[in-house]
Amino acid sequence: MSDELKNLLDQVHEEVTTFDFDGKETPCIVIDAVKYDAMLAKVAGQSLSINTDLNILQDGLGNAFVEVVLTFSKGNISEKFLINAKTDIAFFETLAKTSMLALSSPKSNYGKDNVFMIQLPRPEKAQDALEIIKKALVPKNQE
Repeated sequence: MSDELKNLLDQVHEEVTTFDFDGKETPCIVIDAVKYDAMLAKVAGQSLSINTDLNILQDGLGNAFVEVVLTFSKGNISEKFLINAKTDIAFFETLAKTSMLALSSPKSNYGKDNVFMIQLPRPEKAQDALEIIKKALVPKNQE
């Protein structure tokens, strides 16, 4: 294993999941309860937008990581989460289908309460990202 791959694996945000939200499987990033509560306190009750970037990192050997960058228009909040696309492909498949992303704390009841929902303004971006991720997960020597 290369040092670069090991470094990426060490940075991966492990707590990603999907849950049923109004009959649709929805991707969710679970963040530390204290960080989650602080973030909500800064933006609660405000109208805001959240820029969502998906930066795909690949090595040509069948490994792909996605840096999910969330930049809030209010509260001076910017969060980065590195997700291993190889182990969490379902996260990106549901993101492409729903164009929704949830943030939650470990103490939340997924799909019921204390979940922060983000609507992606451009669904095609998540669909394009999924196609790039799927291609990246096939080692170049096996195409």
